[in-house]
Amino acid sequence: MTGALLHPDRLFPAEPGTRAIARRLYEGVKDLPIVSPHGHTDPRWYAENQPFPDPASLFVVPDHYLFRMLYSQGIPLEALGVPRQDGGAVETDPRKIWRLLADHWHLFRGTPSRLWLEYVFQEVFGIDQRLAPDTADALYDEIAAALQQPDFLPRALFERFRIEVIATTDSPLDDLAHHRRIAESGWQGRVVTAFRPDPVVDPEYEGFADNVARLGELTGEDTATWIGYLAALAARRRVFIGHGCTSSDHGHPTATTRDLGRAECEQLFAKALAGNTTAAEADAFRGQMLTEMARMSLDDGLVMQLHPGSFRNHNKHVFARFGRDKGADIPSRTDFVRALKPLLDRYGNEPNLTLILFMLDETTLGRELAPLAGHYPILRLGPPWWFFDSPDGMMRFRRLTTETAGFYNTVGFNDDTRAFLSIPARHDMARRVDCAYLAELVADHRLDEDEARALAVDLAYRLVKRAYRLDG
Repeated sequence: MTGALLHPDRLFPAEPGTRAIARRLYEGVKDLPIVSPHGHTDPRWYAENQPFPDPASLFVVPDHYLFRMLYSQGIPLEALGVPRQDGGAVETDPRKIWRLLADHWHLFRGTPSRLWLEYVFQEVFGIDQRLAPDTADALYDEIAAALQQPDFLPRALFERFRIEVIATTDSPLDDLAHHRRIAESGWQGRVVTAFRPDPVVDPEYEGFADNVARLGELTGEDTATWIGYLAALAARRRVFIGHGCTSSDHGHPTATTRDLGRAECEQLFAKALAGNTTAAEADAFRGQMLTEMARMSLDDGLVMQLHPGSFRNHNKHVFARFGRDKGADIPSRTDFVRALKPLLDRYGNEPNLTLILFMLDETTLGRELAPLAGHYPILRLGPPWWFFDSPDGMMRFRRLTTETAGFYNTVGFNDDTRAFLSIPARHDMARRVDCAYLAELVADHRLDEDEARALAVDLAYRLVKRAYRLDG
């Protein structure tokens, strides 16, 4: 649908001839199914299939992309309904929260968040008015009414969005009850889990020792010992695989890997359980666990994902008051060449292991990541992530990596979102940008258009299924 909010040629090249090529390429991919191999949507939505509560709870309260911008302009998170750790008072009137977003909508001019939300307004709800103080109530009422209709239940939207498969991201301590309920319901939507072991492999994660003890209770292993701890992790991986899991995900501050002897591992593990590791020792332990996870992946086939380079919870006051994932995670410099070498020395040439690398340090793309992925068989490059999940970030990624790593050492698109309704918007953006880049190569006579057509389909659909082993 073409309406007042979105131009049909958005994100395509301005030069008319190149734009025409991009249009043709886009026509071949715009309606392909969505494969979403890693994200943070709540499996409860698909298990219970209940209406989303209201526009503010759906769009504002859980979305750190939105409330971090508003917070940066002096708006308290309490005023946006973000729950406090201590259960203290926050705004509970969803209409007031929505009006606050509308009053500050100008802050999002030129941002991906604006493109995503306006796509949702137009394509999902049929709205052709811009959000503003004088339209806030009318748009709220229109969205709120739609959310009560059967066509806007989570499973109906899943099917409407043409989602072929989606992976949620879950802790090893999660009982996966919602995934069991989905499987038992008879619904044909494919919702799988991804194994995110951070709470039990990061000594600096709050409650680490208690988490490891809980891991032992779940598996019947003695997680006070190094061998029992590893056996418990392998056991939980098997449970996840039984629920359709094809990947593990690792959100480490750095890309450090280690390949230590058993005695050193046991000493580090004991210090971690005692809560007295130094920062360097905690980093070394996380690095050793990446190598251990690679070893386990060779046994059970899980694809590894590494998301390093974020200084998590940088604002200590926000963290103390509101907890994790509240918009205060900041990109930091990241070394990959030296940091990954211990793992690559051990497993880098394995043909049956895949490690997908994500980055928040763009300076590493051409200098480190593309050359590494262009050589080591186990390495693939994940798409631009988080702060660079944007039109310009996606285009920079292609320009900086293609000449060294090509297209087939990348893995297509990964929306990595908590915002369910933004998934088609994000995939549409990625498809448009890739078609724009391919159109430039065709216009420059570096690529024939038939090759570009095949590449566009690979980037939108085939590569992600292959990389995450979701193709059968």
